[in-house]
Amino acid sequence: MAGAASPPVSPTGLLAVFAQVNDPRKRRGTRHRLPVVLTLAACAVLAGARSFTAIAEWAADAGETVRATLGIVRVPDASTFRRVLARLDADALDTALGTWATTMTTPTSGQRRRIAVDGKTLRGSRHGDTPGRHLLAAFDQRHHVVLAQRGVDAKTNEIPELTALLDALDLAGAVVTADALHTQRDTAAWLLERGVHYILIAKVNQPTL
Repeated sequence: MAGAASPPVSPTGLLAVFAQVNDPRKRRGTRHRLPVVLTLAACAVLAGARSFTAIAEWAADAGETVRATLGIVRVPDASTFRRVLARLDADALDTALGTWATTMTTPTSGQRRRIAVDGKTLRGSRHGDTPGRHLLAAFDQRHHVVLAQRGVDAKTNEIPELTALLDALDLAGAVVTADALHTQRDTAAWLLERGVHYILIAKVNQPTL
């Protein structure tokens, strides 16, 4: 399938998105507004930054236009990005970004949203005997963006998380694909109740199908 280009990212648009996320810091002594810190971090990562130091360097080099757009007086340093992101509610951030991504990728007339559901373990997230962080994601195949994601606890599996993952999305008329792990009668019935088309692979987990 040919993918469409992702919509351009507007710093001011991201400010509005991140304004929905609660700031975990105490108001007293806070120098940098949370939406500004998150917008700078997001833009830096989109530009290729892969560490807190790289994010801070990108922010420092962003230029006067970006600073004026975001209302920045003093650019946050690497330690500020590290502290803020470490304390942030990751689920709330995911929800805010997912809602924005869903709005920005609304299908045009005559098109269906195509969502691939897949789980991946984050590279480098394993520490000793602690398993790596496993995420189940809903991926918009046309625009190449993640619309929603959920952590899968080591004591469970992806199957019960699929419906929770997709529940917040507008799925009417969409086509959802998933691997054989999710070829479950309950999952198929849940999707049909919401007007969703699905493509699920039948393997040995459904021997009588």
